[in-house]
Amino acid sequence: MSSETAVFGGGCFWCLEAVFSRLKGVEDVEPGYSAGKEPDPVYEQVSTGRTGHAEVVRIEFDPEEISYRQLLEVFFYIHDPTTPNRQGNDVGPQYRSIILTASPKQEKEARDYIEVLQKEKAFNNPIVTEITSLNRFYPAESYHQKYFEQNRFQPYCQVVIQPKMEKFSQKFKDILK
Repeated sequence: MSSETAVFGGGCFWCLEAVFSRLKGVEDVEPGYSAGKEPDPVYEQVSTGRTGHAEVVRIEFDPEEISYRQLLEVFFYIHDPTTPNRQGNDVGPQYRSIILTASPKQEKEARDYIEVLQKEKAFNNPIVTEITSLNRFYPAESYHQKYFEQNRFQPYCQVVIQPKMEKFSQKFKDILK
């Protein structure tokens, strides 16, 4: 088995990690930072919005069990790709919609899928998701890892993540672990 890597940013990485970790074929999901200019950023720097980094998740997956296209479908379902530098109450460039591709094939698949969504008018506004090559990924601090799993009753988890999980679970029940 050879795994592949996908990297997505679409708001808070706690939400993305919680969703993607529940998919069949996903071997690991790690929150972190990417697409910025500061080397070795930490949360306090990234959260200012001045480093250029986005909160992202690095997903290790088995393409024999789940396709990159399926990951894209989940990604575009669980966040709003039409709001620049914002997801709900999370505001700033660190929360932008971004796909960091690991190969030209991934870039083509991402661009093709966005084109399909635009043609289908899946969203009321244009998709502003940034697509760029993955350069560096910096793992987030340990207290961000498996955040939802370890903090289910924290208010943010109850108000933001849990409803997203329920909506996602209904739509994608066929590919859940």
